[in-house]
Amino acid sequence: MFIDAGALIGITTVILVLLYGQSRIFATMANDGLLPPVFARVHPRLGTPWISQLIIGVAVAIVAATTPIDTLSKLVGAGTLFAFILVCIAVIYLRRAEPGTPRPFRTPWVPWLPLLGILSCLGLLAGLGEYTWIRLGIWIAIGLVIYFLYGRFRSRLRTK
Repeated sequence: MFIDAGALIGITTVILVLLYGQSRIFATMANDGLLPPVFARVHPRLGTPWISQLIIGVAVAIVAATTPIDTLSKLVGAGTLFAFILVCIAVIYLRRAEPGTPRPFRTPWVPWLPLLGILSCLGLLAGLGEYTWIRLGIWIAIGLVIYFLYGRFRSRLRTK
């Protein structure tokens, strides 16, 4: 019972932090033109991306109410691991493509440490089961559709 209560408190805390972070990620993506501008609207008094938080909160509430916790935890884990893989790939790519760019932090032993990170994340992903991979693939496909139908043509990088 104590372990269940601790797990519930831990999951609730993590979800709350992820919701705040995700709303800011969406706001930044909207400022870059990758999402509709509504996601970038900031509350005049609080200074937070409130519409983004509202949309994400409603979407997460619907998913949480209709998805078993075991499935949800595996999907969140898979998404997080996939994001870590993308970061490791970006470190390797940017180090080669833009070696002279000033960086606020240094990653040692490139490309070996990021490659180890990729392999570690893939190893953890392998243990999540085939249905988690299918769901992750669906979410990635949805993201790619949004990018290629909307964000690609409105990106500030493209319009420069």
